[in-house]
Amino acid sequence: MDSVEVLMACPMDSYLEQQLEKSFKLFRFWTVPDKSSFLASHKDSIQAVVGNAFAGADAELIEALPKLEIVASFSVGLDKIDLAKCKEKGIRVTNTPDVLTEDVADLAIGLMLAVLRKLCESDRYVRSGKWKKGDYVLTTKFTGKKVGIIGLGRIGMAIAKRAEAFSCPISYYSRTEKPEIKYKYYPSVVELAAHCDILVVACPLTKETHHIINKEVIDALGPKGVLINIGRGPHVDEPELVSALVERRLGGAGLDVFEHEPNVPEELFGLDNVVLLPHVGSGTVETRQAMADLVIGNLEAHFQKKPLLTPVV
Repeated sequence: MDSVEVLMACPMDSYLEQQLEKSFKLFRFWTVPDKSSFLASHKDSIQAVVGNAFAGADAELIEALPKLEIVASFSVGLDKIDLAKCKEKGIRVTNTPDVLTEDVADLAIGLMLAVLRKLCESDRYVRSGKWKKGDYVLTTKFTGKKVGIIGLGRIGMAIAKRAEAFSCPISYYSRTEKPEIKYKYYPSVVELAAHCDILVVACPLTKETHHIINKEVIDALGPKGVLINIGRGPHVDEPELVSALVERRLGGAGLDVFEHEPNVPEELFGLDNVVLLPHVGSGTVETRQAMADLVIGNLEAHFQKKPLLTPVV
């Protein structure tokens, strides 16, 4: 398969790059100075695209590559891939579900603890030498807090199970109620927000879930509520979130994702009620390697005419 040309959309993972180079003819799109000329000269030879949460295969790229057969996402999210265009052209699409579920769920719990117990602020307090001048402020307990989850898929369920270990009552919102699930269902995000202390965004990014966290939801969550976003940045109306945090209309937030990554609103930098992470939900050595192996496995399966490991389209 070393003659198969694969286009990597953006920098992702060194191990993934190494494995792609071993099996395929790899092109790194971000290093190409003139992308239009590159696509024109390779339009009849590139057969695969590897993308992730930052860059994938939009309609323009798909149209520019008429020989494209498969888009393999180094991510669970598919919002950077034009799925409708792929279906129209018979292009296969894969992602990396399951292997990152545990890490993302772990991080969600970590963010809850970090926000409520002010772990980052406490660390800075000790490092600055302020502890010598007096004890740190009291914080808020996590155990027993009502946790509401938007999206009860693999990751949402994993978060719920972890929160249950902290004696947290769980409720959720999804497109439809899941009768087999014991957690309380709310038919709207606003109702869910009004009945929980911590609201977690764990749903896929679609047209319907874009800005699913808006002013009404934030106001329902209130000045003692905490928002945790380990989904996608555009799930949240970011300017509204910023103003709510600055004005203390929202108690706090733990954010692993942002609307215009890697750009983060500077107003958040000086706040002590926010924990900010650089989109590292799946960012462990073990999980990134498992994700890379899954990408390679899907590409090899496709070009060997075997069933895909994790097909989406």
